[in-house]
Amino acid sequence: MSVQVKLAYEPLNEQTVLDVIKPLNFFETASSNELVVQEIGDGNLNLVFRIQDPHTKQALIVKQALPYAKVVGESWPLTLDRARIESDALVQEAESVPHLVPKVYYSDPQLAVTVMEDLSDHVILRKGLIEGNTYPQLAEDIGTFAANTAFYSSDFYLHPFEKKDRVKKFSNPELCKITEDLVFTDPFFNHDTNDFPSELQKEVEKIWTDQPLLREVAQLRFSFLTRAEILLHGDLHTGSVFVKSDSTKVIDPEFAFYGPAGFDLAHFFANLILNHLSQNVHAREPFHRESVQSYLLQTIEKTWETYRKTFKELWHEKSSDPFAKTEGVLENFLQYTFQEAIGFAGCEVIRRTIGLAHVADLDSIKQKDIELFYKKKALELGSCLIKNQRKFTSITQLTEWIRGA
Repeated sequence: MSVQVKLAYEPLNEQTVLDVIKPLNFFETASSNELVVQEIGDGNLNLVFRIQDPHTKQALIVKQALPYAKVVGESWPLTLDRARIESDALVQEAESVPHLVPKVYYSDPQLAVTVMEDLSDHVILRKGLIEGNTYPQLAEDIGTFAANTAFYSSDFYLHPFEKKDRVKKFSNPELCKITEDLVFTDPFFNHDTNDFPSELQKEVEKIWTDQPLLREVAQLRFSFLTRAEILLHGDLHTGSVFVKSDSTKVIDPEFAFYGPAGFDLAHFFANLILNHLSQNVHAREPFHRESVQSYLLQTIEKTWETYRKTFKELWHEKSSDPFAKTEGVLENFLQYTFQEAIGFAGCEVIRRTIGLAHVADLDSIKQKDIELFYKKKALELGSCLIKNQRKFTSITQLTEWIRGA
């Protein structure tokens, strides 16, 4: 929709959000005072409103970036340009995988607003997985999403001038700095943003003093800082995916930027690994636990296999790279992507255990001693992934290792 709302920026509320959507004429049968508005955001960086016509049940979502992180307050300022980046990323992704992202109806960079498809008939993947639910299309959908967005945003497909223009367009320094600090730096040092029980002090100090581990993390951080390979979602964890049995939607790409190809896959894998660990508690019935954990490992396997197959098909059909037909070039790229993803995944596992932002998979374990036991296991697992990333040569080798960890 090409509509100019022309409002000055201010945080919206359940009344003023109607001024944003009124010119869009999205709701044809209801007046503004009939619409039902709910503020449903539970994140740290944004306001999210759901607006519904009570007669037709038609609904949409209005998301507005805040100029600070809610978890800290106005002392942690953030750029509003991330709303523009998120909207542009969704539009870019929709060019190749429209069925895997929410539709964008309207965006306004000045208001830091994106108006998009309502996905209330879906659930957040993290919540569904904690409850022990399985989703048959998830692995193929995420593998397809990651491969298509990777290939079509890369130098393998784009003209060099267009690729470099896109790198500039998706320059996202403030949110990248959050990742640099919270994923690659703070958890590996005695930093005040870290958050962990005192009972883990010994295990955490072991990480802080493990020089081989820190060298690997430094290299992974350098890759994140310097390698503008593909357009990344930037935060592809299980809280950034909406699902139902026959549908997957990847949401919230406000951290989007050009970075190393294995990064998004790593975050998805790491969060599945953490859920796999937590199912030892959440799935109390042994048969169900075994079934859910097998599903999670199969999802990791199938996601990578789908990514690899899809990327190879796109490479052979559409690559403009002068070395596209040179034997081993594609295989080297995929193998490097895979192994670095394992290292990135290890960083994500550790930071979700002792860093600022945790996951409900582990934090929702009610018995303190059991929670501590599995958080210790998570730290061991993450450290091993980082230090042994180049020893894994296949996805099944990885999943078998996780199964036995």
